[in-house]
Amino acid sequence: MAQRKRMAYNVSRDILDEETLDEIAEKADSNPSLCDKLKKSLRSSGPKAKKRLLGTLPIISWLPRYPFKENALGDLISGISVGIMQLPQGMAYALLASVPPVFGLYSSFYPVLIYFLFGTSKHISIGTYAVMSVMIGSVTERLAPESDFMTFDNMSNSSIVDLVSRDAARVRVAAAVTCLSGLFQVLLGLLQLGFLVTYLSEPLVRGYTTGAAIHVIVSQLKYTFGINPKRHNGPMSLIYTVLEVCYLVPKTNIGTLVVSIVAIICLILTKELNAYLSKKIPVPIPVELLGIVIATVISWQVNLNEQFGVDVVGKIPTGLQAPVVPDFSLFSQVIGDAFALAFVGYGIAISLGRIFALKYGYNVDSNQEFIALGLSNSIGGFFQCFAISCSMSRTMVQESTGGKTQVAGALSAIVILFITLWIGVLFQDLPKAVLAAIIYVNLHGMMKQFLDIPALWRTNKIDMVVWVVTFILTVLLNPDLGLLASLVFSLLTVIFRTQLPQYSRLGQIPNTDIYKPVEDYNQVREVPGIFIFRSSATLYYANAEMYQEALEKKSGFKINKILSAKKKLEAKREKFERKIAKKAAKKKTHEMVEETAKEDIAVIPMDYMPDPSLPRAIILDLSAVNFLDTVGVKTLRRIQSEYGQIGIEVFLACCQTGVVDNLKSGGFFNDKVTKSCLFSTVHDAVLHCQTSGILSPEQDFTRDIYFVSSFSGLERAVINVVSMAGY
Repeated sequence: MAQRKRMAYNVSRDILDEETLDEIAEKADSNPSLCDKLKKSLRSSGPKAKKRLLGTLPIISWLPRYPFKENALGDLISGISVGIMQLPQGMAYALLASVPPVFGLYSSFYPVLIYFLFGTSKHISIGTYAVMSVMIGSVTERLAPESDFMTFDNMSNSSIVDLVSRDAARVRVAAAVTCLSGLFQVLLGLLQLGFLVTYLSEPLVRGYTTGAAIHVIVSQLKYTFGINPKRHNGPMSLIYTVLEVCYLVPKTNIGTLVVSIVAIICLILTKELNAYLSKKIPVPIPVELLGIVIATVISWQVNLNEQFGVDVVGKIPTGLQAPVVPDFSLFSQVIGDAFALAFVGYGIAISLGRIFALKYGYNVDSNQEFIALGLSNSIGGFFQCFAISCSMSRTMVQESTGGKTQVAGALSAIVILFITLWIGVLFQDLPKAVLAAIIYVNLHGMMKQFLDIPALWRTNKIDMVVWVVTFILTVLLNPDLGLLASLVFSLLTVIFRTQLPQYSRLGQIPNTDIYKPVEDYNQVREVPGIFIFRSSATLYYANAEMYQEALEKKSGFKINKILSAKKKLEAKREKFERKIAKKAAKKKTHEMVEETAKEDIAVIPMDYMPDPSLPRAIILDLSAVNFLDTVGVKTLRRIQSEYGQIGIEVFLACCQTGVVDNLKSGGFFNDKVTKSCLFSTVHDAVLHCQTSGILSPEQDFTRDIYFVSSFSGLERAVINVVSMAGY
């Protein structure tokens, strides 16, 4: 590899402090008043109103310019393929939500059409999603448990569950929590709070979805083994459910277990074949559709339900139901769940949307996505849908089969509409065990996320800890509480990292204006008489005390001990002077001198020699500081005051505009401290120290210093420092 040619350059300019720089550059007022901001936001014009309309309803901007010849065929094939996938997934994920399968089809139709109108991502496939469905299921089973719908059957002389009433109640709960989560999303979008989802880091999301996948698997075990375990709610419910399943395994329905095993094996083999042929066939094999068709035919011919007791889907109503107003009385009981659904659904959708937007070179509006998903959920709640997001598997199929715009999503909704109106009734004999098998196989991608752990261990151990802790909390505390606890833990890691930054003592690379940590570079040399200090994190209340401690440690001397000794020295001097004055009033001057000599107290004229171990100036590099709170400002003011008391000048360098404003509003500046102590670069501050006489040893430090025999060693050493400061 050819060696890079080094280019030399020379810059000749005056040394600039912040005050001079503001005058030369004519700094503008970057902080308009709240009234001005409000006036500007309310001011409207034709172009601005048009922009807002197009932003709120994006379909108006892109649909009239839709390139029919280039995109129509790809969108058609993609829409049909995704629609075929929506059928088995919608029915399967409805089981996760603990509602009848037909409501999974509704959730794959209405929200998709609404997102088609308001969404900005061209490639994500909106619809049912396993994690969202299991979160809905935990709410529906908590508020509508089977125990509330037990009735006595005179024919069998036992208690049975009123399935019709139970399902109706659970649908009402699902619709209510879905509508409320949508309202939360719309509100957050209108308030331009799309950035909040950035607090859901990638390790957190992947650990959370993996933990939620474990909940999904456990919730489907009852359909795999043909058993009916008790439903447990609250923290540790997954552990209790697993123990209950293990207890009921001897009562397994053999027919159901055989159907499950055969379905899982066939689906896995077919998916592997699909992956092998992916480059040879233009459209992937509809594995799930073939699976439910074949399973339905076999179940109908063999009569699995009556002959072997295999649980089937049951009656599926045809057509679409009229909209129903959600039960608003339930809102107070599902606020926390709705908020968690709002964030999880949006976080997954926007993450996947940004990946494809970056790949194909277009922008995804995060706030508009909040509104689009919110409208999909809130309006979908009126049509008895449950909360939706985007599915990775369907999105990959939509993109790989040629889908280029939201038209593919609309076409998939039309496929679901066709199935719901005329074909859905044919799947009444479909075994639920097959739907559970489809869920298991579709979760293989989430199970692969366990491979994140060794990868994160090699790259960033803190992110690995976030992943593992999020997974454990989600498994133990359930998806709702697990998300909240994981988010708190993730934010705590950020706070801890700001409390444990890297503190550096900087030196100059010879013949350059570049300053690097002396610990990291062999050729870096400290500037004589100047101590340059830098922290890798911002300065605020959580790490202000540590900043001062690190400054003392790196500088090599304890400012508090020096100040304490100085105060003791001054107190003894004042006491001695008062004693001298008192005796002078009673005796003559020569008698007083003789008396003091007897007490081992002398006045010795001394020429001060600066202590080479102490700097004459400290420069604080604040390039990593992006804001200062009141504690941070007070910390800097205290540092300047304390070191100034022993004659060490303190300068601030590399302050961002916001930091300067924080210093100004925090009362850092006064008559003695002005912007002249702020410099735009560390090199400017160093040159100022070298040219202003601060480092000059020729200043007059000669003075009379009183030595008292009772002074401690530290107090004697401090006399030089005090003399340098002019005390």
